[in-house]
Amino acid sequence: MFTHRDWGIAFSLMAVLIVAVIVLSSLNLSLPGEKAPQAKKDSSVIIVPRRFGLPLDSFNVTESIIQRNEFLTSILELYNVDTNTIARLQAKSKYVYDVRKMKAGAQYTVFASKDTTHKVNYFVYQPNAVDYVMYDLRDSVKVVTGKRQVTARLETASGIIDGSLYETFKKSGIDPALAMKMADLYAYTVDFYSIHDGDYFKILYEQRYIKNEPVETGAIQSAVFSHNGEKFYAFYYKSDTTEAGDYYDEKGKSLRKSFLKAPLKFSHITSGYSLRRFHPVQKRWKTHLGTDYAAPEGTPIISTGDGVVVESEFSNNNGNYVKVKHDDTYSTQYLHMTKQAVRAGQSVRQGQVIGYVGSTGLATGPHVCYRFWKNGKQVNPLQQTFPPSVPLPDSVMTRFADYVIKQQEQLNTVNMGVVQNLSMN
Repeated sequence: MFTHRDWGIAFSLMAVLIVAVIVLSSLNLSLPGEKAPQAKKDSSVIIVPRRFGLPLDSFNVTESIIQRNEFLTSILELYNVDTNTIARLQAKSKYVYDVRKMKAGAQYTVFASKDTTHKVNYFVYQPNAVDYVMYDLRDSVKVVTGKRQVTARLETASGIIDGSLYETFKKSGIDPALAMKMADLYAYTVDFYSIHDGDYFKILYEQRYIKNEPVETGAIQSAVFSHNGEKFYAFYYKSDTTEAGDYYDEKGKSLRKSFLKAPLKFSHITSGYSLRRFHPVQKRWKTHLGTDYAAPEGTPIISTGDGVVVESEFSNNNGNYVKVKHDDTYSTQYLHMTKQAVRAGQSVRQGQVIGYVGSTGLATGPHVCYRFWKNGKQVNPLQQTFPPSVPLPDSVMTRFADYVIKQQEQLNTVNMGVVQNLSMN
């Protein structure tokens, strides 16, 4: 039989149990063997797609391409933007992006209000797939630049030479921009005008994507080019985080040298350095102390080394020509230009455009005759050996050697003619 004291104890135990149940429920805990109660999903959360940081559902969005003879003013007038706003926009843009640089073929996007006025709020111009310029046409006109989010993947390219380097890339379906990067990379070490069918290349390079769509090729990480059975390696390496990286061969020697192999990126030799050649115009045998590179008229001609322009003139035989003095030992000359791009007394850098291919003077067609002087005597530039620039210091060679081994292992796994995706950041 329960006494008053027993009933008191029972009520106390019940109260403790009720409090414990309430606490456990508030902590979302479960008893052993039971499933924990699941939190209710908030079905009201909606992810709004955005472009250039702007919510697409808030505007009427129009994408288009700049046509020939279209300019910022004429485009905005199509969307009923008043001339006063356009003038303010151009004035603000002057310090951010020169509207005169807008070119046909580039993409633009218009964000207009959804009401009956269809007033333009934003105009976005894309000079390329990554960069953009945003013009804010609301009450306070603003101009800002930005970049779309880009991801990078390490990919491979390879091929066996069939024709020229550029033609091989094109036939293989590889981005021709990568051919340009490779030509620049090996401009000091490989004579691309003497390569032949059967030579091959393998490249590890960065491919950039925006939302899984390829937009542009990035830097080459490493490469190997086989020519006449000899392998030419190139490895990008940054020895110190405070310094810019550079390309080196497998022994740590820089690929950059005092002179480029040729004054054109893509072409072919039509007549080499010779002590006895039949002149196509004068119809007689004579020495030819230059190297002729044929290319379409207007092709940029570049200086093969740093120096100062000592002559930028015209003569009956040479046509329009430029001569550059590089130092007390070396000078170069570039003949038959359609026009020069530099003047006498001007300093030029290696790779700088100094003129354009033409057929002025004694020439049967568009080409550049490249002449090379060493100690005042004309010599064959393709037979010269130039020292590389500063090699890697001994203090980093152990780390560099380990890096080279890993890169060579990856290059060895590249299948000829097959594009491979090695990683994604």
